[in-house]
Amino acid sequence: MTALPDVSPHSQAIRNPRRWLALAVLVVAQLTVWLDNTILNVAISTLADPVKGVGASPSELQWSISSYTLVFATLLFTGGVLGDRYGHRLVLLAGMVVFGAASTWAAYADSAHELIVARAVMGVGSALVMPATLAIINYVFDGKERATAIAIWSGSSGLAIAAGPLVSGALLEHFWWGSIFLVNLPFVVVGVAGALAFIKEHRSTKKVRFDPLGMVLSTVGLFALVYGVIEGGHQGTWATLDVLGPMVLGAVLLVVFVLVELRITAPSFDVRLFRSAGFTGGSVSVMLTFFGLTGTMYYSNLYLQGARGLSPLECGLTLAPVAAGVVIGAPLSAVLVRALGIRPVVTVAMLVAVATFYAYVWFGMDTPLGWFAVLMVVQGLALGAVMAPTTEAIMASLPQESSGAGSAVNNAMRQIGGVLGVAVLGSVLSMTYTADVSGKLPPLPEAARSAATESAEGARVVAAHAKLPQLVDVANTSFVHSMHVTTVVGAAVSALGVVVALVFFRKRREA
Repeated sequence: MTALPDVSPHSQAIRNPRRWLALAVLVVAQLTVWLDNTILNVAISTLADPVKGVGASPSELQWSISSYTLVFATLLFTGGVLGDRYGHRLVLLAGMVVFGAASTWAAYADSAHELIVARAVMGVGSALVMPATLAIINYVFDGKERATAIAIWSGSSGLAIAAGPLVSGALLEHFWWGSIFLVNLPFVVVGVAGALAFIKEHRSTKKVRFDPLGMVLSTVGLFALVYGVIEGGHQGTWATLDVLGPMVLGAVLLVVFVLVELRITAPSFDVRLFRSAGFTGGSVSVMLTFFGLTGTMYYSNLYLQGARGLSPLECGLTLAPVAAGVVIGAPLSAVLVRALGIRPVVTVAMLVAVATFYAYVWFGMDTPLGWFAVLMVVQGLALGAVMAPTTEAIMASLPQESSGAGSAVNNAMRQIGGVLGVAVLGSVLSMTYTADVSGKLPPLPEAARSAATESAEGARVVAAHAKLPQLVDVANTSFVHSMHVTTVVGAAVSALGVVVALVFFRKRREA
């Protein structure tokens, strides 16, 4: 097949119909990456089993999820810069190959430690793929078509996030745990073949200089900051040197990074782009949206599978309606923005999203799960209407030669928001549960009491071994209380996105 011609944003080649086939390839590539963000969540109990899984401890289970997110978030900027310098199709292909190889490694890992390392390598592949997908959209499409393409691209990310638990649950019903990683391979094959067939390499006419100091400072700074946040969530406290040390170090290095980039004549990423209201508003809004989304998805799985006793497949089916909402909301938002402007659309969508995050306070042990499905649809509509316009605002504010680095910032803000959402809200959930359940437990041996106060899952295991069914009710009641407290915190943080939309998106219509 003939590859897409090398196009500039204003060339007649943009109207080549093969551009939509290129978009389909990019959607497959990003769906593959985002699917893996959530596919492991419902497999936790299986991986902890020494017979059916790898006998992972609670800490190892947490790091099997966090190692992927940590590497993904910290290397996104580097992936964007490499794409700007060496070509986005080349970096996309390299990322897909690395991701596919690491998925195979993860599927056949013999231990929890090996799985953690394999997941980290998957994060490397993802960090190469994601900036390239959005950067390619930026030079293949222009104007209204670019807004539509980004809306479709954004919708696919929401679809993948929601589909992860569903796919994982269905696979675990019939196959061994490694199948949740092997499912990535068909997507990788289609993505690589499609990129070779429909996407021609594009390099900026302005040569992007390599900035090793900037890349080291940004990578190490983000790594230290995100590591501290994750470790705080794991330890359930923020007041230890193990947590505060990396966070402070990361913040200092990122400040140094900004100062260095401002002083050099050819930075790998021009931080002056944050002077653009559209770029700053879009980036921060995306981060706050994913803070609330991933935080609620984290304790939704614990609520549905733990407190409500659903199987992995039933849990995935209950969460799936959010995908329908995102798929509808993302392209619809492009039409609304053209008619009304970005500010009212994003502001209202953020308000609705915050309301759905807060709505968890009304869910208890006896709430009909049909209401949960309705909530998921509304939440998906709102999230789609936030993600697509804010992403378009980011990319529209970028010069062509910085599209890869700008795309990396957009995706990094999503990942950092997600890391913060799980770490911060997970920490609030854990600490609130422990404080509430401690005074309600019956007399227990010290080891059993420690397990029961650590988590509701631990309390259910203790109840089964000690034959104390009443302990399950105590744990569930305390978990629901902690979920209510946590969702108030999550909604309050996400509400800052409404303020961001009002302040930074001031124009009624985008050009």
